[in-house]
Amino acid sequence: MTEHNTNTALPDFHIVIPARYASQRFPQKLMADLGGKPVLQWVYELALKAGAQSVTVATDHPTIQAAAQAFGATVVMTRDDHENGTERLAEVAAVMGWQGDEIVVNVQGDEPFLPLDLIHASVMALNNDKEAQMATVACPIDLQEDFFNPNVVKVVCDEQQRALYFSRSPMPWDRDGFAARLERTGPMPTGLLALRHIGLYVYRASLLARYADLPMSPLERWEKLEQLRFLHQGIKVQVAMADGLPVHGVDTPDDLEKLRQHLVHRLATYVI
Repeated sequence: MTEHNTNTALPDFHIVIPARYASQRFPQKLMADLGGKPVLQWVYELALKAGAQSVTVATDHPTIQAAAQAFGATVVMTRDDHENGTERLAEVAAVMGWQGDEIVVNVQGDEPFLPLDLIHASVMALNNDKEAQMATVACPIDLQEDFFNPNVVKVVCDEQQRALYFSRSPMPWDRDGFAARLERTGPMPTGLLALRHIGLYVYRASLLARYADLPMSPLERWEKLEQLRFLHQGIKVQVAMADGLPVHGVDTPDDLEKLRQHLVHRLATYVI
């Protein structure tokens, strides 16, 4: 067992960082400079601090491979025809021989400031729910603008904190409350707990081994949300709770510039 800084015992787990070289909105973003080192190196060094049994960079591009090996990362070269990071994760799990209930965390290569507590919370959530095969994270929605924004994915859970559904639509719907209020801005109504999905995923290795055989569901096709493939198959998804949103990752050049400013602020306020 591993222990993190709150002295809560963590089960053994592995971290895989899927690292694509090409990106439609921001090509080669993982190689972009952030405070003197590539974005991917920040993510790798963050993952090393999480206390995992292993940290692996998974890529299909020699430039990523060379850069990752240069800063000391273990790299698995994967096929170049994967449609998403989960497929790449599944290939790595097979190559590494992970099986059964072994826990595998997907840490995106463009999330250099992902809080370690989110990784730990999601790992613990999956470990503590023996019927669940994967876990993810959510946080409360504070603003109605986010609640009605289709780019903000919502999740509703059952009493065991397992996901019932993910959607781009507003949910749960306060039928009487929203009928009485015409505004769609400002704070969320008092008493309505709406949850925003945070895209950190943790899997049991046995589920990754099955992934290639799970067909895309109509729900996934309509909502464009991969996690609905699992719910459609009756796979139980445990949801860990976070207090708020983590610092946004790198999707665009503007995001990178914001992270550079965030880093400057962190260094300026850091007290030794």
